[in-house]
Amino acid sequence: MRLAFGAGAVVGVLAPAVGFFLVQRRQSLIGDGIGHVAFAGVAAGILLHVSPVLTALVAAVLGGIAVEVLRSRGGAAGDQALALVFYTGLALGVVLVSTAGALNVNLFQYLFGSILTVTRSDLALIGGLGAVGLATIGLLYRALAASVIDEEGARVAGLPIGALNIVVATLAAVTVALSMRVVGILLVAALMVLPVSAAARIAWSMRSTLLLGMGIGLASALLGLTISYYADLPPGGSIVLVAAGAFGLSAIAGSLRG
Repeated sequence: MRLAFGAGAVVGVLAPAVGFFLVQRRQSLIGDGIGHVAFAGVAAGILLHVSPVLTALVAAVLGGIAVEVLRSRGGAAGDQALALVFYTGLALGVVLVSTAGALNVNLFQYLFGSILTVTRSDLALIGGLGAVGLATIGLLYRALAASVIDEEGARVAGLPIGALNIVVATLAAVTVALSMRVVGILLVAALMVLPVSAAARIAWSMRSTLLLGMGIGLASALLGLTISYYADLPPGGSIVLVAAGAFGLSAIAGSLRG
């Protein structure tokens, strides 16, 4: 449980921090799309008998970059680029899983999360990459915020918009790969979006939305794990349901304040 709480805390903070920029860009479902590419990576790892986490990380990063390249340079709209990567990744995952004959419990732990099986080496990887992700956001916050508020204005001001968009896509991909052991590939997008959406109902500025979202994500992870322990419920689903409950409460609070 100590390892689970450690992994949950890192992902609970990182996922909303990255999701904040996706929500601001109206790309809330990009985590879902990258998750399906990560599923193909997991299947490839099982087929090749290498670490599924490593292959999922590589596949997710490549998928995230592909979405951004198609959106910005390929002439495809954002939803079309996402759909192309989404369905290609899902189809490839199905084919690879069938080839490997791996439709079993080991695969389900990546689809639905299996945080109680996190090892010390897993926690070290999650903590290390999570720290790098948060440090990147901290260093590039002003530039990233400018690019999501007014992309054209930021481009005119001289900011490297293409590179910043690739950074966001890569951060989203890393978050998906790290989160699949905590909440699972099928639920990771919810942890990236729900805390940010909840924070937006009660925040008073853009920066406060980011910080409140990270706080709600952390609280959702820790409270969800605690509930799952005492109620004998799936940890991933419990975490996301707590985040959904936080969104409902914040919506009520926002309405009362309004």
